[in-house]
Amino acid sequence: MSDTDLVIVGGGISGASLLYTVAKFTDVDDVTLIEKEREIAAINSHRTNNSQTLHFGDIETNYTLEKAEEVKEGAELLAGYLEGSDPDREMHSKRSKMVLGVGDEEVAKLEERYRENGFGDLFPKLREIGRDEIAELEPKVVEGRDPGTELKALQTPDGYVVDYGAVAESFVDAAREEDGVSVHLGTTVTGVDDRGEGFTVETDDGEFDAGAVVVAAGSHSLQFAKEMGYGEGMSLLPVAGSFFLADDLLNGKVYTLQMKKLPFAAVHGDADVHDGSVTRFGPTAKLVPALERGHLSTVSDFVDVFGFNPDSVLSYVNILSDKILFPYVVRNLVYDLPAVGKRAFLPNVQKVVPSVDVDDIDRAKGYGGVRPQIVDTENKELDMGEAKIVEDGILFNITPSPGASTALKNAMTDIETVLDFFDEEYEFDEAAFRDATIENFPRPDDAEADGADEADADGEVAAEADD
Repeated sequence: MSDTDLVIVGGGISGASLLYTVAKFTDVDDVTLIEKEREIAAINSHRTNNSQTLHFGDIETNYTLEKAEEVKEGAELLAGYLEGSDPDREMHSKRSKMVLGVGDEEVAKLEERYRENGFGDLFPKLREIGRDEIAELEPKVVEGRDPGTELKALQTPDGYVVDYGAVAESFVDAAREEDGVSVHLGTTVTGVDDRGEGFTVETDDGEFDAGAVVVAAGSHSLQFAKEMGYGEGMSLLPVAGSFFLADDLLNGKVYTLQMKKLPFAAVHGDADVHDGSVTRFGPTAKLVPALERGHLSTVSDFVDVFGFNPDSVLSYVNILSDKILFPYVVRNLVYDLPAVGKRAFLPNVQKVVPSVDVDDIDRAKGYGGVRPQIVDTENKELDMGEAKIVEDGILFNITPSPGASTALKNAMTDIETVLDFFDEEYEFDEAAFRDATIENFPRPDDAEADGADEADADGEVAAEADD
């Protein structure tokens, strides 16, 4: 039996972010992280299981301005952490990124979004570029394309490509430098019991008594909640993402416009975070009856979450009968077929790189994870936001995309909830947290100031030379 103030269940980017924030920026005496895998971030946060994108909301055309404002701060927190902690770019790379408009209709949508909908004002580094500049940055995007086709992009240099698994490990390593931090890997949580005055977290390696618990276990968070009688009115639609691989075709990240009403990411192409000679195209989005891709044992976990009650069944029927979503689901099933899959997916790739042929792409083996889309079974619809279930002393954090991008912002929000659990016995040093993260994020005026400083320095050197 071990006693601790706080137990965090889950060692992906969300749990690791919270551990880092608690350990480094609060005076909580004792915090314990429990992860069932033998490595940190071995499931969805692993670099092969996600798009490696740091989402700011600037080129994600399915975001409203309001959502982009929320996501922007979260992305800047993580980008600032990377700028301050990863100068050698071992956990990330930084490249150009753009969202591409092809044809008159898409170009008009981009112009409206940038000029009239406020995105140009919200993102000062974002700019409109035409065919010639697109060709300079991404030659393969223009090469072989009909010269009569209208072409425009919204482009920014803030194309952070992130190994979220490595970032999660970095968070845990930093937390372990502090006293009172305990990390248990290869330890499976089998249950959480509410004792009234705290909780007992049962594992296959003993029990932990905790004053408070945060479950940050992705799709499994809702499973734990339901086992404790919470989360009624919610279910999950697990979506497995996959990618196709090609040789070195792109220098940065190129998105296409999002199809309306779809909660899934638009197809994009980008170079791998650790290997610029590999270009990934995707993701595809296939519905799967499991909480983890490739792990048959999680099929029963999905059954626990789904519940097979009338509300859940009717919610699925209502969602999947949508005239836009249903054909999309069918198409994505075809992409998995061995003989015809990549031929069916090829037009998505050619929209980004027109000269690509079917022999140039192959399905990426071992790539892709499961993203839980939250289902509101009361209203029989998808809930596009992140979900948190907060009860007395326990928090269940369910984070669909862009959960990794906003991991530090989620941690900052969750800290306030956790401290409330302890009746404000502990404090959070938000100023120090921001100094270590968002204060390192480079802004346009920083570059101007650096240029002015260099000019001043050159002037001083010239004056000294004249003397």
